[in-house]
Amino acid sequence: MTSPTATTTARSRAGLWVVAICFVTIVFDGYDLIVYGAVVPSLLKNPDWQLTAGQAGAIGSYALTGMVIGTLCVGALTDIVGRRRIMFASIIWFSLAMGATALAPNPEVFGILRFITGLGLGGVVPTAIALTVEYAPPHRRNFNNALMFSGFSLGGVLAAVLAINLVPTHGFRIMFLIGMAPLVLVLPLAWKYLPESVSFLQARGRHDEAAALAAKYGVQPEPVAAENSSKWSALAVLFGRRYLAATVLFGLASFFGLLLVYGLNTWLPQIMRQAGYPLGSSLRFLLVMNLGAIVGALVASTLADRLGSKVVTTVAFALAAFSIYALSVNPTSFALYLLIAIAGLGTVGTQILVNGYVATYYPAGSRATALGWSLGVGRLGAIVGPLFGGWVLDSGLSLDWNFYGFAVPAVLGAVVIAAVPRIGRERRPEPALSTTPQTTQA
Repeated sequence: MTSPTATTTARSRAGLWVVAICFVTIVFDGYDLIVYGAVVPSLLKNPDWQLTAGQAGAIGSYALTGMVIGTLCVGALTDIVGRRRIMFASIIWFSLAMGATALAPNPEVFGILRFITGLGLGGVVPTAIALTVEYAPPHRRNFNNALMFSGFSLGGVLAAVLAINLVPTHGFRIMFLIGMAPLVLVLPLAWKYLPESVSFLQARGRHDEAAALAAKYGVQPEPVAAENSSKWSALAVLFGRRYLAATVLFGLASFFGLLLVYGLNTWLPQIMRQAGYPLGSSLRFLLVMNLGAIVGALVASTLADRLGSKVVTTVAFALAAFSIYALSVNPTSFALYLLIAIAGLGTVGTQILVNGYVATYYPAGSRATALGWSLGVGRLGAIVGPLFGGWVLDSGLSLDWNFYGFAVPAVLGAVVIAAVPRIGRERRPEPALSTTPQTTQA
């Protein structure tokens, strides 16, 4: 007879497969988005394409525009056709699109393929978050989500390191060929180990399959009401009276969060150089920024599981505002890098917290749709971020305003999250899973 301890261990290992597969997928999501910034210098120097900086900037927005459309559409589709299928389709889509981009004969085709890549990438994030949260123990949902989503920052580091070592000798195309790696590294593992959503199976009346998965992974699925079995019910929940205010506010929070992420990743090195700071190479800055994002988000998400997402996410936005503002007062070298690390938590890390907050705020049957909405609106902020940074730098204001300009969206993000209304299911923590066998109820 299998002991309760052995059963719990087996369930824990099965759940870790979900986190691991989603983590690796998000690594390539981050790689595919940030790789463009790593190859822009090579594209501008390409004598055959003769790109201007403005044209390169426009191409850079195409993938993010595709992600807006992909996230909004796929976020709803996951609650219709299933999260497992959407994850497979997204991996295949963006991997093949990256390979095609490597073969683009001219900048026009290159830009179109970046847009197409973004459509596939748009389906990855909401699906990965929804599956990670669903298969995490209730007391570790925010932490597991932060652990999984730290792959985005790791993907950015990977893009920078590979670009430094490969682009000078092999050109920019090899960076996009590497983007096809998920077809070999991720898809076979996902096909074998990634489960379907229990709540999705329940909503479709596939109760035996849902019960088998719940037993295998130790999941206590949330009950799905009969009226929530309609494929459009998830949207009705989001924009119904109970959740409408939160839906709007979460969209705004993601907008400000991703504006900071992409705006600072694009412009902070230049802002710091103009301010006279000895940052060194952009790679060193990227490493410090992403290290702060990874470590800070894991710590903050652990606190969110204990104290609640609302207060921790609000504080994280406030820390972003403080650290960006403090960079304007000429800190010492140690304080400089510490503030950059805190800015990593307050930007990339805060967006991870917002995602976790959304995933734990809504009912299971509407979770992926809610994430799709929040991240879809947030992608507008991702597009605006680089443009906003360029406007601040070209405004003719003093150097201090280069920092103040990005501190303002962080303050607004804190205000928006603080305004999210509490709901009954937030007020009491969900109980941890029992380690003793449960009797099946008829």
